[in-house]
Amino acid sequence: MHLVKKLELFPDHRVTQMLFKEVKNAAELRQSAMEGKINAALINPIMLVNPFQILVAANKAVHLQKVGKMKTRTLYSEIIFNLSPTNNISEAFKRFGISDGDDSVLVVLVHDKEESQFLSDISARVDGRQVPVEDVSSLSDHAKIKKLYKITPQEEKCGSLLDAVICRMATKDVM
Repeated sequence: MHLVKKLELFPDHRVTQMLFKEVKNAAELRQSAMEGKINAALINPIMLVNPFQILVAANKAVHLQKVGKMKTRTLYSEIIFNLSPTNNISEAFKRFGISDGDDSVLVVLVHDKEESQFLSDISARVDGRQVPVEDVSSLSDHAKIKKLYKITPQEEKCGSLLDAVICRMATKDVM
């Protein structure tokens, strides 16, 4: 049900993703995350094409944390910020963070090999049904994603939507 991947550049770190649908307590989860009671990124899956986006954002966040160059205060807020094509932090939270009325949430944890107890702690706090992370694409709003990332029809002809999104995420700091 959840997806665990080792970061290749940081082999001591794992990224775990858990997807929940029919979530009834999004407002409570969001408030807990803002207060630091939930140590995870809570992401609105509507703006995600594929779980690979999270791995790219998490890899970049861990790298920036290691070199002391994060633009936000925490690793998890940095992951949300890295999903955005712009450098506006509050805009990134509006677009990619969960809102009080959301009925689906993607929970993202960055941990070392031994820290698997956090999974059960966080999944117990979510009042919703856990589904396979691979189902995230069924929740995506492709029209909103194309508009936000300014994907042109020509780009879609020579590559996938995921390719274009990852390219925007990777190059936002140099554009």
